[in-house]
Amino acid sequence: MPTEAAVHEKKANAMNTSGKTHSNLSTPELYEHAVARKEAVITAGGALCARTGKHTARSAQDKFIVRGPSSEKNIWWGEQNVAIDGEKFDALLKKVEFYLSKRDIYVRDCYAGSDPKSRLRVRVHTELAWHSLFAGHMFIKPPAEELAGFSPDFTVICVPGFTAMPQIDGTRGSAFILLNFERRMVLIGGTAYAGEIKKSVFSVMNYLLPLKGIMPMHCSANVGKKGDTAIFFGLSGTGKTTLSSDPLRRLIGDDEHGWSDGGIFNFEGGCYAKVISLNAEAEPQIYAATGRFGAILENVVYDKATRALDLDDGSLTENTRAAYPLEFIDNSIKGPAFPHPKNIVMLTYDAFGVLPPISKLTPEQAMYHFISGYTAKVANTEMGVKEPRAVFSTCFGAPFMSHHPSVYAELLEKKMKRHGAQCWLINTGLCGGPYGVGKRMSIQHTRALLNAALDGKLAKVKFAKDPVFGFGVPARCPGVPPEVLNPRKTWADKDAYDAKLRELAGLFAANFKKFGVTNKAILGAGPKV
Repeated sequence: MPTEAAVHEKKANAMNTSGKTHSNLSTPELYEHAVARKEAVITAGGALCARTGKHTARSAQDKFIVRGPSSEKNIWWGEQNVAIDGEKFDALLKKVEFYLSKRDIYVRDCYAGSDPKSRLRVRVHTELAWHSLFAGHMFIKPPAEELAGFSPDFTVICVPGFTAMPQIDGTRGSAFILLNFERRMVLIGGTAYAGEIKKSVFSVMNYLLPLKGIMPMHCSANVGKKGDTAIFFGLSGTGKTTLSSDPLRRLIGDDEHGWSDGGIFNFEGGCYAKVISLNAEAEPQIYAATGRFGAILENVVYDKATRALDLDDGSLTENTRAAYPLEFIDNSIKGPAFPHPKNIVMLTYDAFGVLPPISKLTPEQAMYHFISGYTAKVANTEMGVKEPRAVFSTCFGAPFMSHHPSVYAELLEKKMKRHGAQCWLINTGLCGGPYGVGKRMSIQHTRALLNAALDGKLAKVKFAKDPVFGFGVPARCPGVPPEVLNPRKTWADKDAYDAKLRELAGLFAANFKKFGVTNKAILGAGPKV
């Protein structure tokens, strides 16, 4: 007799419903379904626009991982990885199955990962047509001959219309994102924000790949004319998407990649870009991709009569989004894998205004800053005064990393040393003073510094050692005034600069203690407090 878990898994892979099951529909078909079901509207230019209701961003506090015998020892349990009992998962799955039993279901079969040796076969069940289109964009479409006998490695079920009862289901609220590595399933409910589908699969890859010695990365990637690959780590607002979208280089992908013995490979088949205040002059490629037929817009405001978009209107949310296939970007490139990166770029927005615009890191410093995942944001205080606030997100993607940070950092160090990659820390934040005094780094200067790093020009200049952080700071760079390279020289009050630099170093040190890292080389690569 099959076990109860096996029965549930079979149902999850072939949902039973008295409604219709729509499998792997085309983009025009899903447009028709979404409009007929009043899930979305077609805007001027042809993009499909949907609203996600209460949830306009990820619900990180509603994500849980089922504590199971095979995965328990691998997961770094804590604030980011919160456990839920397997019985709670099974009970909630039964409720979801009953909820779907009288509804139409949309099924999307796809790959996560362009490299055939490392990819994951994923089946996505959704109750919304536009969510099926989203999954089709974000993941990789298998060849037609493989769809007939498609057998998933992992199953995702997304039911925004079903809400949990926390006191019974063991969730924190009505929304839930449950990962079950033993059952190889993801259960999403109570939220229509499509990013939960994408990031859940990313979380699965972040768990599975390190067990095979492959490094999963929350990064963008591009490749130059000479086959020189570069990867870009960075949190929201640091310029990861903007700087990797370079007309002189081919875009591999804008968000999620793996680094295997065969090179760099994209997890996705599309892009998921923030579009608030997007304009054609600053980001022409992304702008052109978002308004056309096939693109999906989330929570973008439009004129009800003309369906003209207003990308500057953040009244629904500042986190307006567009999802579109990678081929919508003219200079994008697809392939199973690309050469090992020669350069690794870590981006930070330093609102304290003390970090250099570019620094060269040793492998040990790269591990330290990778584990730290620093940026800074400006937040409103209770008094209404705006001050910079340090933000640390482990591996530049803490909510999606299930192993201890040292697992990912050691993979990074190993691959950097094996393939001779150089790591750079680029500050796209403030210079010339603290928040309220300093100004944001010139995008022209940042581009010049990045280009000099990628094409090897910085390898020919002298570097000075930063007295606190210890990384190397270049003495000069073509197209950049020398005084810009040393942030202390841009401050009128040198003592205030020194104090603020020490303050930031202290924040780094305090944050790093929670990881329990004992490796002396990594600890020695941190700032001197």
